[in-house]
Amino acid sequence: MKKINWDEIHSSLEKWRKRLQDEREKDGEEKEPAVTTVAERYRHDPWAVLVSTILSLRTKDDVTLKSSKRLLARAPSPQKMAKLETEEIASLAYPAGFYHTKAVNLKKIADILIKQHNGKVPRDMDELLALPNVGRKTANLVLIEAFGLPGICVDVHVHRISNRCGWLCSKTPEETEMILRKTLPKKYWKGLNALLVLYGQNLCRPLSPYCSRCVISRHCKQVNVGRKR
Repeated sequence: MKKINWDEIHSSLEKWRKRLQDEREKDGEEKEPAVTTVAERYRHDPWAVLVSTILSLRTKDDVTLKSSKRLLARAPSPQKMAKLETEEIASLAYPAGFYHTKAVNLKKIADILIKQHNGKVPRDMDELLALPNVGRKTANLVLIEAFGLPGICVDVHVHRISNRCGWLCSKTPEETEMILRKTLPKKYWKGLNALLVLYGQNLCRPLSPYCSRCVISRHCKQVNVGRKR
């Protein structure tokens, strides 16, 4: 298998992101994915990152930002969240996808953090995975954005683009993560998700990707790409 030039891929994506950020700044739009934006606004507070990451699942960025702001204003800590009724949490989380289920889980998580972790979000993968509705994507994002620890957050965009480009061949995001942990230089682990989420939302879309505008086309095999623009 041809060696992947990760340095060139990362450099090309970073330059593209900078151009996109400059354009968005002129238009007054958010420059980063929702969870990264929340992390920066709340000074990388672990609770804020955890809450926004859970709300972001199956939810558009603009909705995640608004829901996170409302909910964190009422529940800036696990202790405050635990005092809220589930229905109020759901109302504040609306219209995030599956908002009622997320409300139930957030209240459970708050109780667990208070009883088992002194009211603090753990900085350990296994302890995070033991929390309700927290999978590897959420756990990795918390470790990266809240604690600055190395991790590879693989969501649908990272999984799709990695397979589409032919950097790996996997069936699940979890499998993609494990392969990337072996092949991707560690210096690029933290930033991979933010780069590929933006790229997947704007150019490398699930259907009819903008291949004509791709900045990493030299490194993409266009696996299973049908219609493209």
